Amino acid sequence: MQREITVRVDGTARRLIVDTRTTLLDALRERLGITSPKKGCDHGQCGACTVLSGGRRVLACLTLAVTQDGAEVVTAEGLAPDADAAGQPIGGGLHPVQQAFVDCDALQCGYCTPGQVVSAVGALDELAMGWPSAVTESPGAPRPDRAEVAERMSGNLCRCAAYVNIVTAVLQAAGVSPTGRTVGQEVAG
Repeated sequence: MQREITVRVDGTARRLIVDTRTTLLDALRERLGITSPKKGCDHGQCGACTVLSGGRRVLACLTLAVTQDGAEVVTAEGLAPDADAAGQPIGGGLHPVQQAFVDCDALQCGYCTPGQVVSAVGALDELAMGWPSAVTESPGAPRPDRAEVAERMSGNLCRCAAYVNIVTAVLQAAGVSPTGRTVGQEVAG
């Protein structure tokens, strides 16, 4: 069965006619030519296809495209603050998480990087909203630290094992140094 849907992807409304069994990942990659979400495992276990839908992290390989009718979907291509209609940064501007990944050398082969970056953006939003994780220690709002970031990013696998630098990059984007102090509060030693 075919169904017409409209999905706002990276700020642009896109109309598609899709089979009701088509995943969001396949619609993005094969129908819209948006290739930053990767098809890693195609079973929801690697996180390479992570996108934001309505501001929340979703695995595009497990999400049916028809469920996204009217939704706002953001891929790694749409994170840059000043992007053109094709999602390409204008003037080299990067999202702070993207810049932190570059600064901290948090990528190697790059295959998982778009999903890692999108997941990091979602994880930082969850932290900002005060959502606890399995490792949140106190009843108050969770703080961005190595344990919180590692737990929240655990659904994204990296075959190159760049995890240490990925966690460091997410902390940098959160304004926290690898020592756990807020940037600007570092003590000279």
